[in-house]
Amino acid sequence: MSAIIIDGKAVAARLREGIARDVAAMTAQGSRAPGLAVVLCGDNAASAIYVRNKGRAAEKVGFRFQLQTCEADTSTADLLRLVAGLNTDEAVDGLLVQLPLPSHVDPDVIADAIAPDKDADGFNPANFGRLAEGRAAPAGATPLGCMELLRSYDVPISGSRAVVVGRSLLVGRPLALLLTNADATVTMCHSRTRDLPGVCREADILVTATGRPGAIDAGYVKPGACVIDVGTTPRDGTVVGDVDRESVEPVAGWLTPVPGGVGPMTIAMLLRNTLSLATARRRSTVVV
Repeated sequence: MSAIIIDGKAVAARLREGIARDVAAMTAQGSRAPGLAVVLCGDNAASAIYVRNKGRAAEKVGFRFQLQTCEADTSTADLLRLVAGLNTDEAVDGLLVQLPLPSHVDPDVIADAIAPDKDADGFNPANFGRLAEGRAAPAGATPLGCMELLRSYDVPISGSRAVVVGRSLLVGRPLALLLTNADATVTMCHSRTRDLPGVCREADILVTATGRPGAIDAGYVKPGACVIDVGTTPRDGTVVGDVDRESVEPVAGWLTPVPGGVGPMTIAMLLRNTLSLATARRRSTVVV
């Protein structure tokens, strides 16, 4: 029996519809619409497309979207001043600095400067620390998207064995924390993990975020497991994932396709994060 294919596009569409309804209710009560600000530094073409898509999605659900651009040679000090201004701008509820940044700018310094109560993508280490403590905090849109897909398809999480392949700060580490906080038993794997296929075969939930196309085949998958493929590697005008779908689909219980699985969830979860931050600010409480 083939795996159930998890439709990220459909789940993301439902999320956006719900967000739009919540924004309409917020403004009908006299509150201003949530404001999302994105900082784009440099001339990375892929980043520019991604930011444009974020802006369109934000405006479609009723957000006020603000794009701040700066040149590739902008100094760290100037970028920090820009972020500081957005931190104090009452019209901004959620703030995101698009990665990657120019090579001379330390992304950690910029993440540290984002106000935790406006941190729309969970980059500020204070929020990461709260997540590690099991407390409510903004988290990265991609790991949150993975969790939403699991829940939308009623994949059992509590008590399950989860294996996360990849330990990046953007996906692997925060997702491992989110799974732990949902009462999964989590193993995080990386390039030095011994017998990676054997470890992966123990997983009820297997998440891969390595950027190695087709690296995860049926030999890594426990029959009936849920396989979440976060990998997106450009190839021949499209993107391919970490999972060899042809061999894995007959073995897995659930599988996210690439494209159309985790990818569509990222912007939807960014919007939901921003709505949550806006709601908390309207209540004059701190979201974290």
